[in-house]
Amino acid sequence: MNDLSQTRLWLMRGSFMLLTVLILFFQLLPLETTPRIWAGPDLLLCFAMAWSMRRPEYVPPLALALAFLLADLLLQRPPGLWAMFALMACENLKSRGRSLRDANFAAEWITVGLIILVITVFERLVLGLVLVDLPLLTLTLSELGMTLLFYPLVVAITHFLMGVRKTAPGDLDALGQRV
Repeated sequence: MNDLSQTRLWLMRGSFMLLTVLILFFQLLPLETTPRIWAGPDLLLCFAMAWSMRRPEYVPPLALALAFLLADLLLQRPPGLWAMFALMACENLKSRGRSLRDANFAAEWITVGLIILVITVFERLVLGLVLVDLPLLTLTLSELGMTLLFYPLVVAITHFLMGVRKTAPGDLDALGQRV
């Protein structure tokens, strides 16, 4: 039983990294060659937050850091800045996971929305302080809005298709300890 749990743990960790590569692959495809006035959602952040809330052991900090750093490098963002803020946000959600486990989805969505808003503002502040050219505010706001709108869809996909569900009181983790 413990081997099966360890196998599932590593399978889900590998699945998250595969999901990261798949999301980045589709973000890098040149589907539109003209500049857009809106930005799509940050699906990697949505999935990372959803998995961090439901099963924190599936997304260890090192895997999250590597996934977000890879995204920074491939999407030509300042290396490590968004990765640091996203990692801090996911770790914050992991620490709140037990208290939000019994709450309804609206409380989770509001919590995630506030955290995404805070890290977006902090990223813009840091970029402004170091005099880096900021993306247009409309692009940042559209990405923020789309990310918040897509979060329930990502949670539904995570829950129903991927089988990553919230832990119940008394559940055991992969090491056989109570969650």
